[in-house]
Amino acid sequence: MFQDESRFGRINDIKRCWCFDNNRPNIAKQIIREYSYIYGAFNPITGNSDMIILPSMSREAMNCFLEILSQRHPDELILLICDGASNHKESALTIPENIIIELLPPRSPQLNPSENMWDEIKEKFFHNKIFESMKSVTDRLCQSILHYESEQEIVKSITGWKWIEDGINIGLKEN
Repeated sequence: MFQDESRFGRINDIKRCWCFDNNRPNIAKQIIREYSYIYGAFNPITGNSDMIILPSMSREAMNCFLEILSQRHPDELILLICDGASNHKESALTIPENIIIELLPPRSPQLNPSENMWDEIKEKFFHNKIFESMKSVTDRLCQSILHYESEQEIVKSITGWKWIEDGINIGLKEN
Protein backbone atom coordinates (compact mmCIF):
# COMPACT_ATOMS: atom_id res chain seq x y z
CA MET A 1 0.00 0.00 0.00
CA PHE A 2 1.13 3.55 -0.67
CA GLN A 3 0.56 5.99 2.19
CA ASP A 4 0.36 9.74 2.48
CA GLU A 5 -1.62 12.47 4.15
CA SER A 6 -3.14 15.66 2.84
CA ARG A 7 -4.45 18.86 4.38
CA PHE A 8 -8.04 19.99 3.81
CA GLY A 9 -9.59 23.13 5.18
CA ARG A 10 -11.38 26.38 4.69
CA ILE A 11 -8.96 27.99 2.25
CA ASN A 12 -10.29 27.31 -1.22
CA ASP A 13 -8.54 27.39 -4.57
CA ILE A 14 -10.60 28.84 -7.37
CA LYS A 15 -10.45 26.47 -10.33
CA ARG A 16 -11.77 26.51 -13.85
CA CYS A 17 -15.16 24.92 -14.27
CA TRP A 18 -17.65 24.19 -17.02
CA CYS A 19 -20.52 26.59 -17.58
CA PHE A 20 -23.01 27.55 -20.27
CA ASP A 21 -21.90 29.68 -23.23
CA ASN A 22 -21.61 33.41 -22.54
CA ASN A 23 -21.78 32.83 -18.81
CA ARG A 24 -19.07 33.43 -16.28
CA PRO A 25 -19.72 31.80 -12.89
CA ASN A 26 -19.05 33.78 -9.73
CA ILE A 27 -16.90 31.81 -7.33
CA ALA A 28 -16.22 33.16 -3.86
CA LYS A 29 -12.74 33.13 -2.35
CA GLN A 30 -12.29 32.06 1.25
CA ILE A 31 -9.11 32.29 3.34
CA ILE A 32 -9.67 30.88 6.81
CA ARG A 33 -6.72 28.95 8.19
CA GLU A 34 -8.44 25.93 9.75
CA TYR A 35 -7.44 22.43 8.68
CA SER A 36 -7.93 18.72 9.12
CA TYR A 37 -5.85 15.97 7.55
CA ILE A 38 -6.75 12.77 5.76
CA TYR A 39 -4.29 9.96 6.33
CA GLY A 40 -4.66 7.31 3.66
CA ALA A 41 -3.20 4.08 2.38
CA PHE A 42 -4.03 2.82 -1.11
CA ASN A 43 -3.51 -0.59 -2.69
CA PRO A 44 -2.94 0.04 -6.41
CA ILE A 45 -3.52 -3.64 -7.31
CA THR A 46 -6.85 -4.24 -5.54
CA GLY A 47 -8.09 -0.65 -5.26
CA ASN A 48 -8.59 -1.01 -1.51
CA SER A 49 -8.17 2.20 0.44
CA ASP A 50 -8.08 3.01 4.12
CA MET A 51 -8.50 6.64 5.15
CA ILE A 52 -9.10 8.45 8.41
CA ILE A 53 -9.46 12.10 9.37
CA LEU A 54 -7.04 13.40 12.01
CA PRO A 55 -6.47 16.88 13.43
CA SER A 56 -2.77 17.27 12.61
CA MET A 57 0.22 15.93 10.75
CA SER A 58 2.30 14.60 13.62
CA ARG A 59 4.01 11.50 14.96
CA GLU A 60 1.01 10.84 17.23
CA ALA A 61 -1.44 11.09 14.32
CA MET A 62 0.69 8.76 12.18
CA ASN A 63 0.86 6.23 15.03
CA CYS A 64 -2.93 6.41 15.36
CA PHE A 65 -3.30 5.81 11.62
CA LEU A 66 -0.91 2.84 11.71
CA GLU A 67 -2.80 1.26 14.59
CA ILE A 68 -6.15 1.63 12.80
CA LEU A 69 -4.69 0.31 9.53
CA SER A 70 -3.27 -2.69 11.39
CA GLN A 71 -6.64 -3.37 13.05
CA ARG A 72 -8.48 -3.16 9.73
CA HIS A 73 -6.15 -5.81 8.23
CA PRO A 74 -5.30 -8.10 11.16
CA ASP A 75 -4.50 -11.16 9.03
CA GLU A 76 -2.42 -9.38 6.39
CA LEU A 77 1.21 -8.30 6.22
CA ILE A 78 1.22 -4.76 4.84
CA LEU A 79 4.17 -3.23 3.01
CA LEU A 80 3.47 0.47 3.52
CA ILE A 81 5.40 2.74 1.17
CA CYS A 82 5.67 6.31 2.49
CA ASP A 83 7.46 9.52 1.61
CA GLY A 84 10.27 10.73 3.85
CA ALA A 85 8.25 13.10 6.04
CA SER A 86 9.62 13.37 9.56
CA ASN A 87 6.54 11.67 11.01
CA HIS A 88 7.12 8.64 8.75
CA LYS A 89 10.57 7.76 10.11
CA GLU A 90 10.64 4.43 11.93
CA SER A 91 12.47 6.01 14.85
CA ALA A 92 9.43 8.26 15.45
CA LEU A 93 6.80 5.53 15.15
CA THR A 94 5.32 2.59 16.98
CA ILE A 95 4.92 0.19 14.08
CA PRO A 96 2.41 -2.67 14.45
CA GLU A 97 3.74 -6.18 13.84
CA ASN A 98 1.81 -6.63 10.59
CA ILE A 99 3.18 -3.46 8.95
CA ILE A 100 6.56 -2.94 7.27
CA ILE A 101 7.45 0.62 6.28
CA GLU A 102 9.64 1.48 3.29
CA LEU A 103 10.46 5.05 2.34
CA LEU A 104 10.45 6.53 -1.14
CA PRO A 105 13.57 8.41 -2.24
CA PRO A 106 13.82 12.02 -0.99
CA ARG A 107 12.10 14.76 -3.01
CA SER A 108 10.14 12.34 -5.21
CA PRO A 109 6.41 12.87 -4.63
CA GLN A 110 5.82 11.89 -8.25
CA LEU A 111 6.52 8.26 -7.23
CA ASN A 112 3.65 8.16 -4.74
CA PRO A 113 0.24 7.48 -6.35
CA SER A 114 -1.43 8.70 -3.14
CA GLU A 115 -0.71 12.24 -4.32
CA ASN A 116 -3.08 11.61 -7.24
CA MET A 117 -5.81 10.47 -4.85
CA TRP A 118 -5.59 13.77 -2.98
CA ASP A 119 -5.84 15.66 -6.28
CA GLU A 120 -8.90 13.57 -7.19
CA ILE A 121 -10.63 14.21 -3.85
CA LYS A 122 -9.91 17.93 -4.01
CA GLU A 123 -11.16 18.16 -7.59
CA LYS A 124 -14.35 16.15 -7.10
CA PHE A 125 -15.32 17.25 -3.59
CA PHE A 126 -13.63 20.58 -2.80
CA HIS A 127 -13.00 22.76 -5.88
CA ASN A 128 -14.86 26.06 -5.81
CA LYS A 129 -16.60 25.25 -2.53
CA ILE A 130 -17.00 27.50 0.52
CA PHE A 131 -17.35 25.88 3.93
CA GLU A 132 -19.12 27.63 6.79
CA SER A 133 -17.34 25.61 9.49
CA MET A 134 -14.78 22.87 10.05
CA LYS A 135 -17.71 20.54 10.71
CA SER A 136 -18.87 21.08 7.12
CA VAL A 137 -15.31 20.37 5.89
CA THR A 138 -15.24 17.18 7.97
CA ASP A 139 -18.67 16.13 6.65
CA ARG A 140 -17.41 16.59 3.09
CA LEU A 141 -14.25 14.64 3.90
CA CYS A 142 -16.38 11.80 5.26
CA GLN A 143 -18.41 11.76 2.02
CA SER A 144 -15.25 11.57 -0.07
CA ILE A 145 -13.69 8.83 2.08
CA LEU A 146 -16.82 6.68 1.94
CA HIS A 147 -17.04 7.22 -1.81
CA TYR A 148 -13.49 6.11 -2.59
CA GLU A 149 -13.41 3.27 -0.04
CA SER A 150 -16.45 1.79 -1.83
CA GLU A 151 -15.23 2.52 -5.39
CA GLN A 152 -12.20 0.26 -5.73
CA GLU A 153 -12.11 0.46 -9.53
CA ILE A 154 -11.71 4.24 -9.37
CA VAL A 155 -8.87 3.90 -6.84
CA LYS A 156 -7.19 1.27 -9.06
CA SER A 157 -7.48 3.52 -12.10
CA ILE A 158 -5.84 6.41 -10.23
CA THR A 159 -3.12 4.52 -8.32
CA GLY A 160 -2.47 1.41 -10.43
CA TRP A 161 0.51 2.72 -12.34
CA LYS A 162 2.24 0.40 -14.81
CA TRP A 163 5.60 0.33 -13.01
CA ILE A 164 3.86 -0.73 -9.79
CA GLU A 165 1.88 -3.48 -11.50
CA ASP A 166 5.00 -4.66 -13.36
CA GLY A 167 6.96 -4.77 -10.09
CA ILE A 168 4.25 -6.87 -8.43
CA ASN A 169 4.08 -9.24 -11.42
CA ILE A 170 7.88 -9.69 -11.43
CA GLY A 171 7.82 -10.45 -7.70
CA LEU A 172 5.05 -13.03 -8.18
CA LYS A 173 6.95 -14.75 -11.03
CA GLU A 174 10.09 -15.03 -8.91
CA ASN A 175 8.16 -16.79 -6.15
